Amino acid sequence: MHRNFFYLTAAIALFTAPAIAQNAPLRIHGTIESFDGTILTVKSDDGKTLQITVPADLPIRANAKATLADIKPGDFVGSAANKGPDGKLHAEEVHIFPEAMRGTGEGHRPMGPDPARSMTNGTVAMSDPDGNITAVANNSQNKVMTLHYKDGDQAIEVSPDTPIVTIIVADRSLLKPGSTVMTIAADKNGTLTATNVTAEKDGLKPR
Repeated sequence: MHRNFFYLTAAIALFTAPAIAQNAPLRIHGTIESFDGTILTVKSDDGKTLQITVPADLPIRANAKATLADIKPGDFVGSAANKGPDGKLHAEEVHIFPEAMRGTGEGHRPMGPDPARSMTNGTVAMSDPDGNITAVANNSQNKVMTLHYKDGDQAIEVSPDTPIVTIIVADRSLLKPGSTVMTIAADKNGTLTATNVTAEKDGLKPR
């Protein structure tokens, strides 16, 4: 299940990549070998050693553990989900975005070749029978989270064991040898340039 964190992170990067990313962005996941302040050297999971330029103004991000109770009405969140036999969307994971990232990748779209899988980024809202706005509604042992976006909304069931993290702004001290990193990079004039860097923090590794 944790591998699904990649899909949301990749989606974040795709929608935040600067206009210079003309070619299809590359997702690079691996272990940091070195970082000199500009060039990040990563040994990727497939054994390749890659050098990636990290722009000076690019924020470094990390994930922090969260719970369903941390999701509040009005929060902007993203969730990869799978449509079950019951026709409902079941969350595979949930990311809580910081306010500075509100609107990132807003909408509902397919995710990968499996037509049952989707990505939804939107604002949390749920009306109870009295018309009050709450973050989630009860549905047996699961919770139902409604995400609103420009063209509609999606109700997504979240089970007690669904991984939930909050995306936080970190710093470059996390880019140290031996740590796990996930980057999205674009080929800019023959040089791999990062458009997103998510680093390991407190043992929570990006996927």
